[in-house]
Amino acid sequence: MNSPIIYEFPLNERIRIFIRLEQLFHQFKHHLNSEHLADKRAAMSVLLDIIAIFKRNDLKSEILKELERQAGILNKIAQNHDGVDTEKLQELLLQLRETSQKIYATTGKIGNHLIDNDLFQSISQRSSIPGGTCSFDLPEFHFWLLHNDEQYLHDIQNWSAPFVEIGETIDLALGFIRDSSFVTHEIAPAGFFQITLDTNLPNQLLRVCLEQAQPYFVEISGGKHRCSIRFMLPSQDYQRAVQCAEDVSFTLMRCVF
Repeated sequence: MNSPIIYEFPLNERIRIFIRLEQLFHQFKHHLNSEHLADKRAAMSVLLDIIAIFKRNDLKSEILKELERQAGILNKIAQNHDGVDTEKLQELLLQLRETSQKIYATTGKIGNHLIDNDLFQSISQRSSIPGGTCSFDLPEFHFWLLHNDEQYLHDIQNWSAPFVEIGETIDLALGFIRDSSFVTHEIAPAGFFQITLDTNLPNQLLRVCLEQAQPYFVEISGGKHRCSIRFMLPSQDYQRAVQCAEDVSFTLMRCVF
């Protein structure tokens, strides 16, 4: 049985950054343990992309704010809702609390351990040039990639460790959000659907689910007040896609947590 295709649309900047990092961490883990040269280079390239996002954003602060926000919601549920699974709720709160304490315990700016690493810095500087890390540009990098697999794996895991730790926390936070979905089955007349969001609710993410047999992809636009969903037909020659003319049935998931 084919899995459905899910299209996600973050409703605030924090969740947008989290999902971008989630994708990059998945790619990094995929390439990390391969002994093929192309995968080793890909792992290094993805790690540099991850670090670039960390440099532009205070991710430690953002994830702590998100964990605190989620813990606050769970505490309100525990206090104001009868019939909830108290034991499960306490497990979730403990998980959030332990994760927050672990992040709080990390000192200094994430990535400081790489500042004095000459090999890493040379790779980082040359990577801004297309094809700039060839063996004739960085023979030391070429040697590091090929000479000793155990040393390569030890080094790249050490370089990536603080970022991966935050990535695991992001997975936890996004998991809570995705699990909070209000699921409805909808029809988009002539391939168009518009939804007005209740601004009194903490809307985090929209998810649109299609069966693989449906020949459309989904374009979502809008913001925290209103979103438009269009079901598009790709052109056969990969020119401009067009909105489909028929009604489309789909599953809508509103993640409010």
